[in-house]
Amino acid sequence: MSKIAIIGATGRAGSQLLEEALRRGHSVIAIARHASKIGHREHVVTKDVDVHDAQALQEAVAGSDVVLSAAHFSTLPVEAIIEPVKKAGVKRLLFVGGAGSLLLPDGTKVIDSEGFPDEYKPEATAGGQYLETLRKEQDLDWTFLSPSAEFVEGERTGKFRLGKDHLLIGADGKSWITFADFAIALLDEVEHPAHSRQRFTVGY
Repeated sequence: MSKIAIIGATGRAGSQLLEEALRRGHSVIAIARHASKIGHREHVVTKDVDVHDAQALQEAVAGSDVVLSAAHFSTLPVEAIIEPVKKAGVKRLLFVGGAGSLLLPDGTKVIDSEGFPDEYKPEATAGGQYLETLRKEQDLDWTFLSPSAEFVEGERTGKFRLGKDHLLIGADGKSWITFADFAIALLDEVEHPAHSRQRFTVGY
């Protein structure tokens, strides 16, 4: 059993990471601005933290074996997560990544494809910057898991494919993954590390 700190534990991805971690018998430090709204859960400690407060975040993740970040990219620079985690002495940091930096069959990035929604570009651009910063990171054992193009609510099936840097597209032409199945893939990586200092992706 590991002690897993989850930044953004009340969000759609973060809440599924919380459930998956508990399902597997881990204990969780749930971190969010209003984490206490989770209520009392066995094996969960909630910490109400503004993630822009570096000292508070450092104190919140201290003592954990691994940190999972489901924070939005465009509202928080990656250094605001990396530095408090380092200072807390935690070595492993896994990110809920973005699909915008994945590659299409022709080698171009998803974010640069025709029809990519303008409203998603700031978040996708920031996600790409996160990844580039992480690729230069020497001290942390980091992993960045990009979802497929559509990241949606849905059932937990446990049936999906993993890829590396290219967008996964199904035989039906769709590229998608549910938050619940994404959580399985990320917790698998926590328990059985296979993508140290790498990005990988998950989809159907």
